Amino acid sequence: MKIAIPDKVSRTAAKIFSDNNLVVEQNPGIEVDKIPKDADAIVVRSYELHNLKINKSLKAIGRAGAGVNNIPIDKCTENGVVVFNTPGANANAVKELVICSMLLASREIIAGVNWTASQKDLGDKVPEHVEKNKKLFSGTEIMGKCLGVLGLGAIGIPVANAASALGMRVIGYDPYISIENAWKLSTTVEKADTIEYLLANSDYITLHVPLTNGTKGMVNSDTLAKMKNGVKLLNFSRGELVISEDLKKALDSGKVGKYITDFPSCDVLEAKNVVCVPHLGASTEEAEENCAVMISNQLADFLKNGNIANSVNFPACKLERNGHGRITVVNKNIPGMIEKITEILAEEKLNIAGMINKSKDNVAYNIFNIDGTASDAIIGKLQLVEGIIKARKL
Repeated sequence: MKIAIPDKVSRTAAKIFSDNNLVVEQNPGIEVDKIPKDADAIVVRSYELHNLKINKSLKAIGRAGAGVNNIPIDKCTENGVVVFNTPGANANAVKELVICSMLLASREIIAGVNWTASQKDLGDKVPEHVEKNKKLFSGTEIMGKCLGVLGLGAIGIPVANAASALGMRVIGYDPYISIENAWKLSTTVEKADTIEYLLANSDYITLHVPLTNGTKGMVNSDTLAKMKNGVKLLNFSRGELVISEDLKKALDSGKVGKYITDFPSCDVLEAKNVVCVPHLGASTEEAEENCAVMISNQLADFLKNGNIANSVNFPACKLERNGHGRITVVNKNIPGMIEKITEILAEEKLNIAGMINKSKDNVAYNIFNIDGTASDAIIGKLQLVEGIIKARKL
């Protein structure tokens, strides 16, 4: 099987694929229509795939990172292509940048450094001049202040825990927090029952929610009005979570004291009291390596065994092989599909030694361990069944 990597992804990924006897073609910057048509999987970071023509051979796309806005998710799902990402692989890198940004929002460090650099023509008078004017850049400490963390997932939790360890009062809000994530959250973090409580009590607010139809524009005139005067707002999730025009009005009035974001745009660059970071959240050697290792291992397991972990459009699904042959089937999530699949296997005298069926929204995924080996003819017969999107033998 062939893996195409049209992006600057760590060479570690290629090594892991090669160690799993998978052929790798790594061509950073290649045009999207030049990606090999017989590729079984594609691995990207920021490479744009919305114009990708999805061929029958394509089984998976792996994003070495968390966000998948550069991948046509709906088109992939319709064609039975599993889209993987790497939640948590870059969490520490983003956490450290968020903590750094809180300090930047509290102390006029950037303005002070830039001003000092501009004084070099004063020569020997620089030390005296700096001492006389340093009061222009005084700030506040974060210890004892309140941080509101919107979204308690792979990044929100370590941010909350780190801020608490630094002596801050921390309020977290996430109505969809998983049990697994709840166990990771420090007991010192206060859980808010409503978003309004967090907005009203936080000196700093940091966003760690995915961009969805429900969260797009969640920071707007209404939510800004519920925040403390002079609140410091941090956005290291997605720029579209914030309505720029409403934010600029809040910055002009002083309602928002500082806005620090990892998503520069013309709208926010021209506003006052804004610090735009050039999308550096996951830009560390360690994070890039972690993402490469995680995505390559997930894809290798899927291509060789059919197992799915950390997919954004398919359910998590894993079944031990135990020496059996294997068939995987992607189908529309409609009644009667399991019966149709098992009827065909029975007709071909293939005994099912184990199976698992999982669904997510409009799609279902099945793994069948079988006694014996499936033929190409059986796969062809399965793919002719109405409602089956893709079938393959492993």
